[in-house]
Amino acid sequence: MLRGEGAGPVGRGWPWGLPLEDRVLLVAVYGRTSLTLRQLAPLFGVWESAADRIIGHLAPALALRPRERFRKQTVLIVDGTLVPTRDHTVAERSKNYRYSTNHQVIIDADNRLVAAAGRPVTGNRNDCEAWELSGAKAAAGRATVIADGGYRGTGLIIPHRRERGQPELPA
Repeated sequence: MLRGEGAGPVGRGWPWGLPLEDRVLLVAVYGRTSLTLRQLAPLFGVWESAADRIIGHLAPALALRPRERFRKQTVLIVDGTLVPTRDHTVAERSKNYRYSTNHQVIIDADNRLVAAAGRPVTGNRNDCEAWELSGAKAAAGRATVIADGGYRGTGLIIPHRRERGQPELPA
């Protein structure tokens, strides 16, 4: 797949010190372990700067691409989380009085793996707005999506709550 996308031989400039297979392995080891470039480079017999260039070149090509569509019976679960950040250009004060961004994360209910994630929006947006603005709604498509009470009015499935004085949930 990478050779088809042009990640193999590079036409101009200094040639890569490692064949493509070893470069892919280097990126996989870097992503899977917590080794630093100083530790990783000697394992593959390259300089730290070369290992950094290899990771910068191949890691985006190896990143998981978002799904275009889900199976018909797929059930997804969505929830938002506030991530504190110091970058005030993308963050706003949120309900916890910190500068943060709201991230919408969608998981598959069957295997509980992350299926999609929306773009971060400012932390002062509630989950209803963030669902629309982040692109998470578009990523979920027509799949069945379950959410918590913060998504009222969005058309998502929200589990029932027992009303005050009601002994059990309705069937």
